[in-house]
Amino acid sequence: MDKKIAIVTGASSGIGEATAGLLAQAGYTVYGTSRKGASAGRGFEMLALDVTSDESVAALVAEVLRRHGRIDLLVNNAGFGVAPAAAQESSMEQAQAIFDTNFFGTVRMTRAVVPHMRRQGAGRILNISSILGLVALPYAALYCATKHAVEGYSEALDQELRTLGVRVSLIEPAYVKTPFDANQLQADQQLPEYRDVRAALARTVKEAMDGADGPDVVARMVLKAAGDCRPKVRYTAGALAARLRMLRRFAPAALVEAGIRKDLKLDAQPPVAAPAAATL
Repeated sequence: MDKKIAIVTGASSGIGEATAGLLAQAGYTVYGTSRKGASAGRGFEMLALDVTSDESVAALVAEVLRRHGRIDLLVNNAGFGVAPAAAQESSMEQAQAIFDTNFFGTVRMTRAVVPHMRRQGAGRILNISSILGLVALPYAALYCATKHAVEGYSEALDQELRTLGVRVSLIEPAYVKTPFDANQLQADQQLPEYRDVRAALARTVKEAMDGADGPDVVARMVLKAAGDCRPKVRYTAGALAARLRMLRRFAPAALVEAGIRKDLKLDAQPPVAAPAAATL
């Protein structure tokens, strides 16, 4: 039986690299992608891709089809986040940039491969979301918004495509120890009244990251979802994500919110200072 052909975006490190490597070990022919492209020694080939560019996406998909004539699995993993900050501390340009990669990058890649999967009558699309696509986190509003968007898009798309042999699933991790977290963008319009809260949250998140699962936990869930003969729409990756999903489903909203605020130590922080009144 011919090897299945897989594309994994954002595969230069972290979840993407772990996922591409595990799929290759499992027998897939894997093409990882990053903006820089080619590199060696990973067990899979890297190709250049900018998920914010329609032309780059079209070229990548065309190249894989030229080589193999089919695409069996797409893992949409490319994305980035912003370090803890108030929602108003990111400019509109930064907000649009986050959506352009985290959400519209997923849409671009999906639109590019779906016509070929429909013609094949088979295919899997796995979107790396986050438990924050179900549970909102204060001071991560834009990142949460992109993942909520990915969740809704994926759930609707799976309903559209499943009768055509194509399934769409979400992979939902919580904290994962990867370079993604070490290289988060800082909000580009920081306000002094949020300085203390930002610093406190940065310490809290670092403590959580020190005990977080590694990317292999997510990669193993991707492999499971890719081969599941009865695929689900959602797969949580890791114990914390599973607990949060259960709480979101069954616990009162006020209890969930109180638990999040307690974990982030928000109510133990001094209140955010009001902006100074303007003077003439």
